[in-house]
Amino acid sequence: MTVIDASDMPIGRLASLVAKRLLNGEEIFIVNAERAIINGNKEEIISRYRRKREIGGTKRKGPYFPKMPHMIIKRTVRGMLPYQQPKGRNAYKKLKVYIGVPDELKDKEMERLNLKKSVNYITLKELSEYLGVKWQK
Repeated sequence: MTVIDASDMPIGRLASLVAKRLLNGEEIFIVNAERAIINGNKEEIISRYRRKREIGGTKRKGPYFPKMPHMIIKRTVRGMLPYQQPKGRNAYKKLKVYIGVPDELKDKEMERLNLKKSVNYITLKELSEYLGVKWQK
C-alpha cells in the first residue's frame, strides 16, 4: 500500500506514474487531491474542462466528466489504463483518491514524487470552483 501526496504535482505526470504502478499490482492511495495542479494558461484550461462537461448532453447519455478534484484525478488515471480489459479494471479498483488526508491515513508515511511545475498553473480546487463546486466551510 502506497500513499502519495498530490500537493503541487501536475496531474498528467502523476497519473502516468500511478497508472504504471497500478498495472504492476500496487494498491495506491492519493491524498490532497485538491492541491494537485494542471500546468498551462488558466483561461484555456477552464474553457477546455467546461467543454468536456458540456459534452454529456442529457442525463442518460454520456460521457460524464467530473467536477470534484478527486474524481478528476481518478478520471485522468483511468484514461491511462486499459480499463476496458480485465487487467485495467482490476488495476483501477486498486486506486483510491481523497480530498485532504483521511483519519486512517494520517499516521502513514506519504510519498512525494519530484515533478516539476511551471509558472502558469491552476490547482484542481480552483478549477472545481469554476466548474460549479461549492465548498462547505
